[in-house]
Amino acid sequence: MASRKKSRMQWYRADLHIHTPASSDYIDKHISYIDILRKADQRGLDIIALTDHNTVSGYAAMMQEVEQLTYLEKLGRAQIDEVRLLAEYRRLLEKILVLPGFEFTATFGFHILGVFSPQTSIREIEHILLSLNVPMSALEKGMAEVGASSDVLTAYQTIYEAGGICIAAHVNTTHGVAMRGMDFGGQTRIAYTQDRHLHALEATDLDRRGRNTQRFFDGTKPEYPRRMRCIQGSDAHSLDSSKEGRNVRLGIGERATEFLLSARTFDALLEMFQSNDFSRSRIYKPNSQPEDFVQSARKEGATVVQSFHESMGRRGGQLYNIIADVCAFANTNGGTVYVGCSADHTEKPIGVKSDKTVIRKLYNDIAGMISPPLQVEIDTLETQGKSIIRIQVPFGVDRPYVIENTKVYVRDDGDTNLAIRDEIVNLVRQGLTASETAAFPPIPVDLPSKPESEIPSPISPDFVEDHKIKPPRAGVEIIGSETRDVTRYYMMRDLRNGNVVKNVTKSSARRLWHYAIKQKESNPVRADKIDWRGEVGVWRRYKKNGTIRYDLVQKDNGIRVYYGVTESGMHGIWQQFLVTSEDELDA
Repeated sequence: MASRKKSRMQWYRADLHIHTPASSDYIDKHISYIDILRKADQRGLDIIALTDHNTVSGYAAMMQEVEQLTYLEKLGRAQIDEVRLLAEYRRLLEKILVLPGFEFTATFGFHILGVFSPQTSIREIEHILLSLNVPMSALEKGMAEVGASSDVLTAYQTIYEAGGICIAAHVNTTHGVAMRGMDFGGQTRIAYTQDRHLHALEATDLDRRGRNTQRFFDGTKPEYPRRMRCIQGSDAHSLDSSKEGRNVRLGIGERATEFLLSARTFDALLEMFQSNDFSRSRIYKPNSQPEDFVQSARKEGATVVQSFHESMGRRGGQLYNIIADVCAFANTNGGTVYVGCSADHTEKPIGVKSDKTVIRKLYNDIAGMISPPLQVEIDTLETQGKSIIRIQVPFGVDRPYVIENTKVYVRDDGDTNLAIRDEIVNLVRQGLTASETAAFPPIPVDLPSKPESEIPSPISPDFVEDHKIKPPRAGVEIIGSETRDVTRYYMMRDLRNGNVVKNVTKSSARRLWHYAIKQKESNPVRADKIDWRGEVGVWRRYKKNGTIRYDLVQKDNGIRVYYGVTESGMHGIWQQFLVTSEDELDA
């Protein structure tokens, strides 16, 4: 089973973004390649990738030096210092897996890492760079500026199809695909971070509490449904850190990631990047305890992509509730079900019996109750000395998924609910589209019309849409109503997924929908009482089930009201209304 396989794995520390003197902007031009390996060893790294700007010549130079020393040794012509150097190379290359790669500069200056197997020849990698329109002068000198190279999505596909690991470099900073300051719309930003050929995002803010790149790309955003693995790398341009004005450039291994692998090999690393097991990567924090993946998930609580159950017995419907969550996740963005602990991270986990029989039973029950067939992954994780069962549910392609041929469930924030008619219709449409393409269909791209502008400091990927203020990406909007036979029926737009649902009554409405209807009927918005900031404003701030929510408004041919918006849905201009203290909430 997956849990037994995982027990044979171990953690390896890696820095997959290291430059060498082959990059034209490298700081320590005087160092040798053995110095890089020595520093990597000193920093406790098990795997490194040499990723010079638009060239593989740094890795090639190191391997050529090793080959030359080996040849001299074979001829018996090696000098004492050469014998010692070769022995040092062999010692370090035995301890550290060194991977060839590059940092490609795509159209408009976006940076993309390609990391390859040591079995990939230098000529093959150079051919990849040339096919991406890197000029020979840049390839020879390791220049970051290359002119009219290939676009981002072409680079992703080319690296992927060549068998490489494709990583968007420092996405939240200058030259990153998730930065702002570019003249293009949201569809491009979505495509650049959700493309199926992209293995991971590299970010510089993963150790920041609260809003960071990992939290943004966690699969809870309707327009960013694919959860992305986020890693960190040093982007080292010298052996040790150095200061450039206000900015600090890190040295080798000073920002590293740990990966849970079956072996210290490229194939094992690639397999990890291809998996959906996000517990197999974690940022490395010196002098601190490794991250408890389950406890971190519990701190986020129940969301649109994760749920928690203390037990899985049939009595009390616990097992059915677990399977309902699996069905709901498949019909929404995919997600993870944890069994053996509550969502309250302050409570001690109960744990569950984690033998093969229990896991096999879960597989059989899910297969027997949910149709069409759904491929889930079930394994165990350890937290605070207890075993927790984890069920990983994919984004369902053949939707709608149903339980016992009649019940269709969807995920609504942290709740699982029976789908209503309009939602079922939308699921059928989505299933028809996805079955013709892929789990995450291709996204149209609106290319930038202006060259890149310099971004002075790291920024959040919570984008401001261009040209027009877009609604929040959470909450609901009432877009119409009518009375039939003394009953008031409402038309709701769910901002989390864009679905429009008709014929909703106050008595039949779900939790958030019910709140919106109740507010409209008993506490209607008054324009003169709104806290306006230009064209947008806030009507009410309140706390519900431990989460701060906002009723937001916008001038758009009248006043549009967005009820129950959470922080995760407040992008760009809406973020000015966020509060940090409960004292700022409305009574």
